[in-house]
Amino acid sequence: MKKVFVMDHPLLQHKLTLIRDKNTGTKEFKELVKEVSMLMAYEVTRDLPLEEVEIETPVCKTTAKVIAGRKLAIVPILRAGLGMVDGFLNLLPAAKVGHVGLYRDPETLEPVEYYCKLPTDVHERELIIVDPMLATGGSAKAAIRFIKERGATNIKLVCLIAAPEGIEAVHKEHAEIDIYAAAVDECLNEHAYIVPGLGDAGDRLFGTK
Repeated sequence: MKKVFVMDHPLLQHKLTLIRDKNTGTKEFKELVKEVSMLMAYEVTRDLPLEEVEIETPVCKTTAKVIAGRKLAIVPILRAGLGMVDGFLNLLPAAKVGHVGLYRDPETLEPVEYYCKLPTDVHERELIIVDPMLATGGSAKAAIRFIKERGATNIKLVCLIAAPEGIEAVHKEHAEIDIYAAAVDECLNEHAYIVPGLGDAGDRLFGTK
């Protein structure tokens, strides 16, 4: 699929299977989501630009590569996206963290923003939106739209599991967005849950129902 990157590293796939298992408890689920997010961060940042600097090792002076000053921000979609933040920050400790909160209007069924806090220099940063599930795509589409309205132009979307319907919905409105996922599942069921999926990510992260 165009602009969809599915990560098939064996470690990642192994941990994703444990996340899917309904017998995995809240503590282990939370730890696994953090670990998978860190593994995904490694791939999502593969295209960061490098520059050469001069350093001195214990042996001699040399030139070596460092990241070329690219500003990053991690933006979880509340609330389930919070479970992915620490995994990214383990590899990107200098990244700023924004937040986007949405709820679905019971009459129109459209996503409504109730909270959005982003770095003031959002137009200068590469924003990585994180949310464990890309199901219908409604929340992701809205979050991207709200972030664009605040000046962001460089945006990626990262999720653990995506449904084809969600991918199509996001790209219908935001064709330029790169989507990263650990798996693209079969479809949505009649309740808009991803099949086979992992259930409700927020409930499993925070022990609610």
